[in-house]
Formats: sequence, C-alpha cells, structure tokens
Amino acid sequence: MTAVGDATDAVPAGYRRASFWLDDLAARGLDDLRPRAALTRDARFDVCLIGGGLTALWTAYALNAADPDLRIAVLEREIAGFGASGRNGGWCSALFPRSASSLERSHGRDAAVAMRRAMVDTVAEVGRVVDVEGIDCDFAQGGTVLFARDEVQRGAARAEVLEADRFGVDALEYWDADAVADRFGAVGLDGRVPAAVFDPATARVHPAKLVRGLAGVLEARGVAIFERTEVVDFAAGRVRFRALDGSDAEGTLAARHVIVATEGYGPGLSRVRRRILPIYSLMIATEPLPDAVWDEIGIEHGQTFSDFRHLLVYGQRTADNRVAFGGRGAHYHFGSAVDPRFERSDAVFTHLRRALRDLFPAVGDAAITHRWGGPLGISRDWHATASYNPRTGVGFAGGYVGDGLSTTNLAGRTLADLVLGRRSDLTELPWANHRSPLWEPEPIRWVLANLGITGMAIADAEERATRRPSMLARMIGPFTGH
Repeated sequence: MTAVGDATDAVPAGYRRASFWLDDLAARGLDDLRPRAALTRDARFDVCLIGGGLTALWTAYALNAADPDLRIAVLEREIAGFGASGRNGGWCSALFPRSASSLERSHGRDAAVAMRRAMVDTVAEVGRVVDVEGIDCDFAQGGTVLFARDEVQRGAARAEVLEADRFGVDALEYWDADAVADRFGAVGLDGRVPAAVFDPATARVHPAKLVRGLAGVLEARGVAIFERTEVVDFAAGRVRFRALDGSDAEGTLAARHVIVATEGYGPGLSRVRRRILPIYSLMIATEPLPDAVWDEIGIEHGQTFSDFRHLLVYGQRTADNRVAFGGRGAHYHFGSAVDPRFERSDAVFTHLRRALRDLFPAVGDAAITHRWGGPLGISRDWHATASYNPRTGVGFAGGYVGDGLSTTNLAGRTLADLVLGRRSDLTELPWANHRSPLWEPEPIRWVLANLGITGMAIADAEERATRRPSMLARMIGPFTGH
C-alpha cells in the first residue's frame, strides 16, 4: 500500500487502497471517500473527539441522543473510518479482550457476568441502530462458527462451552464431527472432520458501510466532523491541531470534554504512546465465489468463522459472496511505529491464503483481489477501557485487541454516561474507568511484544507435535487476557 498523499485528487485513491471495504464503497459509487473540510482556525465546542473511527462516532451518537444541544466536534487526520473501523474483519460480536474467567478473578463473578451480558446486548443494539437510522451495512446476525480441528482444539472447544454455561448469560452449542460434516466442508489439522462451537452472539457487518454511514447520520444531526485535521497534542480543555488540506493552518480547539479515541494510532500522540501497543493484523479477500463453492464450504450469509488456534485467524462470507479472511502474525515495530509500509507483508498474506485453503479446500485457486492491514490497540493488561476524569474533562477508550467493532458501541454509550455524570449499569461495568499499566520502555516493549507473537505461533506448532495443550500458551496466557 502506498502512503496517502496531500494532493486532493490523489487522496481518495489512497483511501481506496486502505482496505477492500473502502474500495468496495467507492467501486459501487456509494462513497467517493473525498475528505470533508479540515478545521483551519481556532474553535470552541462542548465536546472534542480525537479520531474519526467508531469509538468517536458512537460516543457522539450517544451524546447527541442524550443532549442534542451539545456542540460536538470530531477531528480525524484522514477520513472517518480510515483506521481499524474501516479495515477490520466485520465481526460484530460479544467478544471482549479479557475472558470471563479472567474478569471473574480480577473483579468478581457478578462483574464478569455483567460484562458478558453487556457485550451480548451490544450486538443487538448495533443492529437496532442501523435499522432505525437506515444504515445499510450488510448487518446479519448469523453467529460465528469456531472449528476445533484436532483433539487439543476439541478439548478447548468443550471447555469454552462449559465456561459459557457456568456464567449463564448465553448458551454456546457444541457440534460434533457428524454435525459439522453435515453442514460444512471444513478440514481438520489431522485430516479428519473437525468439531465446532457455535456462538449466536455475532453478526456479519460491512465495516466501512457502518462507519461511513454513521458519520453521515451524525453530520445530518449537526455534529461537526473535520477531516484531514491532525491532532498535535491535547490537554484538559484544549486540543492543538494542524490542517492537512494544504493550508498548513494551525490552531486550538477549546472544549470542556476531550475524548481520545485513536486506538492503534494513539502512539502518535506523546500522551498516549505507552498506553497502547499497536499490533498489525492483515487481511485478504477473494473474488466472489460461485454458489456451488459456498454450498460446499457451508458458511451461510451472516456467519463468521474461526478456529481454536492460538495465532488468531478470522473470516466472514461477505454480502457479495467473497471470503474476507484475516489473522495475526505481523511483527510489532520498534517504538510503537505506525506506517503504511507495515500494512503489507507477503509472508503473512501467503500464510493467510494457505490457512484459508487448509480449512476450506473448496476455495481452491480463487483469486485474491485485495490485500490490506492495519494496527489494532493492545493495553498492557489486555483490558479494554472506557474511562473519563470529571476533574480534567479528559476521557479515553480503547485497547480492544481487535474486538472493537461492537465494543466501540458499548464504549460510546458508557462514555456518554460518564461525561454527563449519569450513574448507570454501564458505568458500573468492570472496564469503566479501568486504568491499565503502561507498557515498558523500549527495547523491553519490542522484546515482549514480539515474543508474544512468536510464542503463539510456536504454541500452535507445539500442540500439533505433542497432541497436548501447549505449556508455552499456558505460560503466556496471563499476559494475553486468558
């Protein structure tokens, strides 16, 4: 992927290359991705949201619904949805970075149950809003299928179903090999038909349609969205910015409430640099597949899929019958660097294509039409947060570890209650006002992050070789939210 240039006519082409999702919008004539006007002079608002992704937009949506008189500004360096919100796998799920058992140990059983229930409810809430607002984002709640592809993974699958039953919020289904063989053309790592876990609390979404559609709804309601506007620094009551529209204008936006919603791009701000670690996740998309191929694969519209490996992969059947498939494995870059060059890795793309064909041989030699990636945000304890300091008026949300498409909605509603001083069930959730420790300084941060990534790949190889749960994964687990 090439870097986005400053020339007005070149910018939309650069944005199209950011992901299949953004390219699809432009190719269908739904959105030319041309930036909104930049902020070029000093201004005053009630609320300033730094970042133009789903965290900022859902927060603006909740605040505007609660108090339409609030003057709200969104400042985005590129265009709304340029970051993870327009590049992700399109899973609107009830997943949260910390497992329920981990939350139970740190916050108690009631808090863990409340968090899971809030996440399940959030999937329905996103569906409700896109329906009410008429946002056509291919939302379809078909659940997710997690394939257990060898005996070790089958053990992990059974344990996950038992844990869900123990917390009693929602029921997961365990499908044995016979049930999987009747529905799917998936192949196990041992050559046998895998088992699977089905989680109904997941919807397939076209993420760029969602984030761009939500931005349009907000703009129609009077929320000011300034694009090509780079935030240079922030503090209580003020945000310093620079316009990237060619004017080189600089200024200060004064606001009683300043919310930082930059996720994996946060390390570009000195005050956020050690709060969030940016790790790249990469994706591929196939050409549209014939119905006969999908009949063999078995994944239905609205369904997403993954398996129980440690080095995560994730996929969905898109509305136009492609496979959008992604995974981790790209290395962390020294100094929390974020750069368009890191969005492409031939080794990772090759791994993804091989992993997809290994899981679903029916994909065959289908052409890969799009390759892309971007950074997601990880906090030091893998614990996402929605937090706000009423004394300074500064808030922060992030650390979703790739589970942000739905979690951002919950963050927006939680932040709105915190900003408005309203005590609610949301403000009592264990992630509200959670403060994670800072990441270590370099080079320790670089060593730890890349050891974790490499360790997950080794753990998968260990399990295939020993046919037993990985000891290495167990050692690393406390540092990865499990």
